[in-house]
Amino acid sequence: MTSFARITGAALTAGVVSWLAHSAGAQVRPAVDPCATPAMSLKHAGSPGRVAPQPSGKSGDRHSDRGRHLDTLWTHRAALAQRRVRTASAVDARTQDVGDVAVLHDGGDLVIQPNPFDLAGRGLRFAPAPAGGYDATPQPHVFRAAEGAALPLGDDDAVEVLLPFEYPFYGVRYTQAFVSSDGNITFVRADGVTGPRSVSRLLSGPPRIATFLADLDPSAGGRVVAAGDPAAFTVTWCGVNGFASQDTATVQVTLRPDGSVEMQFSDATTLRDSVIGLSPGDTVDFSPVDLSAEVSSGGAAQGMGERFASERELDLVAVSRRFLSVHPDEFDSLVVFTDIPLLHGAFAIESPVRNAIRGLNTPVFDASREHGSAGRLQSIEMMDLLSKWPDDPLRRFRGENSTLSILGQEVGHRWLSFLEFRDHTGQRSDALLGRDRAHWSFFFDSDASVVEGNDIEDLGDGSFRTVGAVERYSLLDQYAMGLVEASEVPPFFYVENPVEVTPPRDRDSAPRRGVTFRGTRRDVSIDDVIAVLGRRSPSSADSPRTWRQAFLYVVTSGRPIEPSEVEKVDRIRLAWEQFFSRATDSRMQSITSLGLR
Repeated sequence: MTSFARITGAALTAGVVSWLAHSAGAQVRPAVDPCATPAMSLKHAGSPGRVAPQPSGKSGDRHSDRGRHLDTLWTHRAALAQRRVRTASAVDARTQDVGDVAVLHDGGDLVIQPNPFDLAGRGLRFAPAPAGGYDATPQPHVFRAAEGAALPLGDDDAVEVLLPFEYPFYGVRYTQAFVSSDGNITFVRADGVTGPRSVSRLLSGPPRIATFLADLDPSAGGRVVAAGDPAAFTVTWCGVNGFASQDTATVQVTLRPDGSVEMQFSDATTLRDSVIGLSPGDTVDFSPVDLSAEVSSGGAAQGMGERFASERELDLVAVSRRFLSVHPDEFDSLVVFTDIPLLHGAFAIESPVRNAIRGLNTPVFDASREHGSAGRLQSIEMMDLLSKWPDDPLRRFRGENSTLSILGQEVGHRWLSFLEFRDHTGQRSDALLGRDRAHWSFFFDSDASVVEGNDIEDLGDGSFRTVGAVERYSLLDQYAMGLVEASEVPPFFYVENPVEVTPPRDRDSAPRRGVTFRGTRRDVSIDDVIAVLGRRSPSSADSPRTWRQAFLYVVTSGRPIEPSEVEKVDRIRLAWEQFFSRATDSRMQSITSLGLR
C-alpha cells in the first residue's frame, strides 16, 4: 500500500552531508548482523532537513500511467525468459466468442506464475562491462558493519549525501547522491514520491541503484544508515518495515570508486515483492535478467534487473497477442476481466500500448507490434476480477464511483490526466493534477470529470463546495481526447492553498460531493496549457470520433465458462456504450461489437 505523505523541508546542509561521507562510520568491517551496532545520530553534526520536492515538468520524477507500458513489456519478456509462462504455440489454448464477448481460456500462456524472492542470504556484484553496461555475478554473503549516520528518513522520503569520491555510473561521474527510504539510491534528483515501486519507476525515473525498491517506511520501524571512506560508500536498510506491514527488509549496498556496486540481502528479510537492479534513468531500453544466474548482463544504455513478485498476474501482452491472432487488428483498446484476482496494488489499471499524440504531456512511443497489432491498438484496460464489480454497472460502490465511471477513468487515461500549465506567476505548474499526477486534483474544478474529478461551486468570499463528482468528460478532457478545439474550452479554475477542508481532504484524495473549504481561486485558460505543452496534434478536425473496443473475459486453467459471468461482462459492455456517448456529449462513440456493424 502506498502512503500519500509529501516530502517537505530544505536540502541537508553542506556540513551535514559532508559529515555523512567522512564520518566515523568510515571504519567498516565484515559483520554477520550489520544492524547489531547502534548507528550514530545526525544530531552530532547539526540539524538536518529533507530534500525538497523537485519542480514539476521533469520526466521520470513520478510514476503514472505514462510509464506503465514499460511494466507490461518487462513482465511479459521476463516471464518468457524465466519460463513462468508458456508460449501460445506450446499450449492447448482456446479463444471463443460468446456473442460480443471474447472468452480466452488460459492454457498456461496468459497467467504468469509468481517470481519468489530468492536472494535472501546472498550477495551480488554489478561490475562495469568493457563494452558498457554492467555484468551481475554472485559474491560472498558478507555485510559491512552498519556504523555511521542514521539518516532522518520517513515514509516516501529521501536525503542528499555527498560521496567520498567521484562515482562513475553509466558513463557519468557523480559527487552526490540521494538516499531514499524505499531501498534505493538515485543521482541527479531525489525520488521520495508516492506511487508504485515498479519497473517503470526504475527505468523512467532518475539514474538509480535499486537495492530493494519497495514501499518501505523507516518511520514505522528499522533505520537507514550511511557511512563512507575513500574506498567505499555504504548504505544499509536495517530491518525497515514495509508500509503498513510487519514484514521487513535488511539489505545493503556499497559503491566502489571503480563504478562497481555490491549488494547484500539478509536472510532476515521477510518482504518479498521488490525490484532490484540498475538504470541510467529516463530510458525505455531494458534487459530483464535472472539475478540468481552465474552471470547476468545489460547493455550499455539499458536498465537491468529483476522484479520479484509473490502473486500470480496476467500477461497483458500475451492476452493481446492471443486475441489479435484470431480477430482482425481493428480495435483501439481491449477491456479485460478475469475470473480470479490478478491485479495487485490497484483496483483497475490502463496499460498504454501506443501514443502518437503531442501536446498532452505524454511521451510518443509505439509498443503495438509486441502486442500483436500493426499500429491500431492503443491501450488495454485491465479491470481484474469480475465478481468485485456490482451486478448493476451504474451502482456507486467505491465512494462516488460506479463500474462505468471507473471504466471511464481507465479509458480516459489514454489521454488524461497529465496537463500542466503556465500559472499566474508565469511558471510551469502541475496544480491541476492529483493522485500520481495522473488524475485531476481534488481542488480543481474539472466539471466532475470521470478521471477522479470534482465539480466545485464558488460560493464567494473565498469559500467553495464540491457539488458533483465523476460524471462526464469535461470540455478540457474532450480537448485532450481530440473532440473539441481549444477555442471551445472555457476558462477553468483550481483553489490554491485550501484550508478549513471539511471533511479533511488533500489534492490526492478521491472525489467526493459535499466537501467545503476556503482558499484562493486561480483561473486558468486553455492558452495557459498550450503555452507549456504546445497545441494538441492532431487537432480535433483530424481525430477519430469512434473508439473501437473489445471486451475480453479470461478464464483460468481448468475452469468452465459460466454463462452468468459472460452475461455480466456483456451487461457492462452494453451499458458502457451508452455511458461513453453521454459522457462525451455525443461527440464520440464506443463500438464494442466483435464484428463490424
